[in-house]
Amino acid sequence: MSELTQAVLTLTLLAGSIVYFWPQTGGYWTWRRRRRASERVLMEDALKHVFHCEYRRQPASVDSLSGALEITRNSAADLLSHVEVRGLLTSDEKGLHLTQEGKAYALRIVRVHRLWEHYLAERTGMTETEWHREAERREHEITAADADLLAQQMGEPAYDPHGDPIPSASGDIRPRRGQPITTLAPGDIASVVHVEDEPEAVYAQLVAEGVHVGMRVEMMESSPTRVAFWAEGDEHVLAPILAGNISVIPVPKEEEAETSGASLASLEPGQEGKVLRISRTCRGLERRRLMDLGILPGTVIGVQMRSPGGDPTAYRVRGSSIALRKEQASHIQIEPDASRSTEAA
Repeated sequence: MSELTQAVLTLTLLAGSIVYFWPQTGGYWTWRRRRRASERVLMEDALKHVFHCEYRRQPASVDSLSGALEITRNSAADLLSHVEVRGLLTSDEKGLHLTQEGKAYALRIVRVHRLWEHYLAERTGMTETEWHREAERREHEITAADADLLAQQMGEPAYDPHGDPIPSASGDIRPRRGQPITTLAPGDIASVVHVEDEPEAVYAQLVAEGVHVGMRVEMMESSPTRVAFWAEGDEHVLAPILAGNISVIPVPKEEEAETSGASLASLEPGQEGKVLRISRTCRGLERRRLMDLGILPGTVIGVQMRSPGGDPTAYRVRGSSIALRKEQASHIQIEPDASRSTEAA
């Protein structure tokens, strides 16, 4: 190799090293920031896991963390050692325990997560099954001050869309409400106050069944093999392992006579009904659209005709004709009036 070639090679390597290690913008520093961010995310996820276990009065361990974060047991042990050195948790023969500082840190992450879920449910068109995963991604991206601003913009919500309490800015958190729906006896009437959103596959099945916070249910059957209840004009049958993720509060006897209404989709052409409410399963932009169409409590809606394929259906609302898909109409709870017809109107 000639001296000139060697000199050019040396200069090239030197220039590459300068670019790679250039302060702030060099590749080395970019890699290092990403690594630190990844380590911080894992640490925050670990604190959140231990918090959830303590809140539910369940033991937290290396194995439970390994399963929750989907990492190896050795990686979980190394992660916990790092968190423990920072004084955020302690461990003993009974498991893992957050220190006061660790609990405060975990509550900040939980607060941000649940605020994001509330925002995604009320201000976007995202579906229920997307809220949790998107909130998990965003919970590591904003500061406590940003979270406070987000809470103010949404009116300081007390609960997220699943019914989980949102910690306050000072770190106070309410106890979870309700009892398992499986504890109801046949004939009992209750209101759903919490739907567990983990595991994701279980939650997706509950969403597909139409279960949501605010739903009023009447228990029909509860056995070791199935749980059946009536809600919003339909019968729901679940395996007990699925039903165990639903928490309810019994409805006082004096309120049991209140009708929960039928679905607009249940009306036949020529029938009318008065709107009681729009179901809480309808959120964000879709809910806003229905309200803009004049579908508000007290409004009388008549069924004009169905399309040849059965969907969509034409309805008459406040003197105008609108078309709604069956899925949309199922969100509108009405008090049917079989004695009236759209032709008479």
